[in-house]
Amino acid sequence: MATKPVILWFRRDLRLHDNPALTHAAETGRPILPVFILDEGHGRPIGAASRWWLDKSLRALDGTLRERGGRLVLRRGDSLAELQRLIHETGADSVFMNRLFEPDAFEKDADIAHALQADGVDCRGFNGALLCRPGEVLNGSRQPYKVFTPFLKALLAQAEPPDHTLGPRRIDTPKATSEALNDWNLHPSTPDWSKGFDWTPGEAGASDALSDFLSKGLNSYAEGRDFPGRPATSRLSPHLHWGEISAWRAVVQARAAARDGRVPAAEAQKFVAELGWREFSAHLLHHFPYMSERAFRPEYDAMPWRHAPAALEAWKHGQTGYPLVDAGMRQLWTTGWMHNRVRMVVASFLVKHLLVDWREGEAWFWDTLVDADMGNNVQNWQWIAGSGADASPWFRIFNPVAQSEKFDARGGYVRRWAPELARLPDKWLHAPWTSPEDVLRDAGVRLGHDYPKPIVDHDAARARALDALKAVSGRGDDSSDRD
Repeated sequence: MATKPVILWFRRDLRLHDNPALTHAAETGRPILPVFILDEGHGRPIGAASRWWLDKSLRALDGTLRERGGRLVLRRGDSLAELQRLIHETGADSVFMNRLFEPDAFEKDADIAHALQADGVDCRGFNGALLCRPGEVLNGSRQPYKVFTPFLKALLAQAEPPDHTLGPRRIDTPKATSEALNDWNLHPSTPDWSKGFDWTPGEAGASDALSDFLSKGLNSYAEGRDFPGRPATSRLSPHLHWGEISAWRAVVQARAAARDGRVPAAEAQKFVAELGWREFSAHLLHHFPYMSERAFRPEYDAMPWRHAPAALEAWKHGQTGYPLVDAGMRQLWTTGWMHNRVRMVVASFLVKHLLVDWREGEAWFWDTLVDADMGNNVQNWQWIAGSGADASPWFRIFNPVAQSEKFDARGGYVRRWAPELARLPDKWLHAPWTSPEDVLRDAGVRLGHDYPKPIVDHDAARARALDALKAVSGRGDDSSDRD
């Protein structure tokens, strides 16, 4: 009698190294059926940029599996129904998977496990996405942390890295019908707006990105990460989201670089803290699922948001008249990614200068970011909007001109993504509407024609934002916005 296979259900763990579900499946000594199911009938559909990434990542995963004698089986439809079909076709009696922790996905995983177990199928779930499972790091009252610093301290004191695993050398995959990835149409067409995407999805690309960051960016990460014109960020976020590399692997290798003297310890600690913020966001969303739709701090649901479709469209397409904001939004559209410092500036501009609901920005980022992650996306937008856990106060209103002058003083970032301003001198680049007419003429810039005039005045927008805060809380604050 043939040995029954086990199903390895891939989701956002598209790697073989450090994959606990794969490790435990291999320990059975039985044939392994790797499967990915495109289930678009439950929860929030992934955005267009994420679909682009998924297409490339699945191709890379299938190639890696084939190098070890296996292959990736693709199915589209309801996850439980497709798993049951595979069980019927192959005789598999066990399913191994790494859990998803977003609320809807977490509940659906539990429903699937119960249904399979009722059919006599063993279903085993593991943590392959986070440094620790939500619920394992709690405060002294056994409640979830709502402030980042004590959460990070507790996380780093409690969580331990698992053993590094490479996956089995050979993966024997039984026969099973598979759909063709090309039929899923994950790559955009008519038009193909992804031509500027400069990414290498897949486990090998993730490993290369980490190695490149450790050798070039980490050494000056704490300061350099604030300057969008410098290659000082890790660019690991999409790889981490799709599980092409484990968060623990990034932590361990950063710490090793510090221990070996290749980078200062403080730089490695800052990078680990940023991974901790990712963790904090995921845990918050798991414990407080309403925050994906409503303000974490409920009083902010009364914020008097404006219905301003023209302003929203100008923001989306980098036509606000503020060079740093426009450069960031154009970088996002062209590459599927935006520098972290600029993300804060453009988000603040939308919710405070334009007084447009943060959910509009979150939805646009969800569709256009290759690293669109629900926990990070929701938490970071609410952080800017002042409505989140441990959030930036509402009255902290980024001045986009001051931010540009401080973090892009020589204008390399702005000139790259807003090339119509390239010939403007540094003095006028960050606020071209203040430039003398002869300087604009010499630079070939006609405001309102070659480049838009500001769609809102900073001082007036700031005053309006502070008035909105009074409407919510009954008070205002005159704190400086010079940062």
